[in-house]
Amino acid sequence: MTESANPGAAGLNVDATTLLGGGSLGRQAIVTGIAIVLGLLIGAVLIVLSGVIGPAQSFDPTLPIAGYAALLEGALGGPKAIANTLNSATPLIFTGLSVAFGFRAGLFNIGANGQLLVGGFCAAIVGTSVALPFPLAAIVAILAGGLGGALWGFIPGALKAWRGAHEVVTTIMLNSIAFLLLNLLASSIFKDQGATFPRTPDVLPGSVLPIILVNTRLHAGILIALATTFVVWFLLFKTTLGFEIRTVGANASAARYAGMRPAFITILTMSLAGALAGLGGTVEILGITKNYPAEYIVNFGFDGIAVALLGRAHPFGVVGAALLFGVMRAGAGAMQRATDIPVDIISIVQAVILLFVAAQIIIQQLLPAARPKGPVEPSAAAA
Repeated sequence: MTESANPGAAGLNVDATTLLGGGSLGRQAIVTGIAIVLGLLIGAVLIVLSGVIGPAQSFDPTLPIAGYAALLEGALGGPKAIANTLNSATPLIFTGLSVAFGFRAGLFNIGANGQLLVGGFCAAIVGTSVALPFPLAAIVAILAGGLGGALWGFIPGALKAWRGAHEVVTTIMLNSIAFLLLNLLASSIFKDQGATFPRTPDVLPGSVLPIILVNTRLHAGILIALATTFVVWFLLFKTTLGFEIRTVGANASAARYAGMRPAFITILTMSLAGALAGLGGTVEILGITKNYPAEYIVNFGFDGIAVALLGRAHPFGVVGAALLFGVMRAGAGAMQRATDIPVDIISIVQAVILLFVAAQIIIQQLLPAARPKGPVEPSAAAA
């Protein structure tokens, strides 16, 4: 086995932390905040245009205000709305953490979606097999989901470290492999013969995540996500291992010269990133669907890339970005019902926000306070 000469992101000649932006956390927060405002403003223009070319065919400059108000009402206007928002944000927190964790090591984990599917499937199978009381059964199923995602993340990590295969290519391929393989398994070997459509059997009651807010669907997955966020933050910024991960991400050659093992860090980082994404699938299965359906089509992993970028690859920033996306998604339906604004406008707003975050040089030219002063080390983002 040979160690890759460039186990970090050097294969793309781009440092992941540089991609996320330099400067202090304060300046990064300013840039992100401006990106969100600009995205909402452009969304407002599109909403007005949708009124002109839509069924109403009228010019109403107040339509964006009504639309955004309806969105907030649908996302935050009561316990059930808040529960839906938090449930929408929970898997995004996990996949955002997964992608952000890879970014810190200079790795582009595009495979969070496949890792999420594998983790969810493993949790579903274990959840139907382990006849233990709660919370023992739930703990076993959660661990199984995390291990399944870690195994799926280990594969591209090992290929990167030992053979130099770029993680972007391998993780994209593994996404398709995971979807098709699990579709086959859920439709054949693990199919519930009594179900009306191909899926695995329902998980046993002891494995189901409990509801934490009465008369809603809010399950304990959000608590697991917040606890995991703190663990990831502590690991990255308060431990020697986290320092090594960030050092390898900043400069793999210097890390190797300092006695670190970039190949090992690459494999470990991708495995842990896979585990985080796998937990996202686990909480969806144990908290929402209660089984793994064939043709389980979700985009949580791909959306996690946007969440990680918007959150600047910082665990707490990821939570904020996931909650923002959760608000937009949970409230989009209410906005459409109240104002006839297409829900696709929200996807456009999210894309524009991400565009401004990625092209932050535009914002830094518009706002001098957002410009980093002097050279900034790629790994110097504060905890």
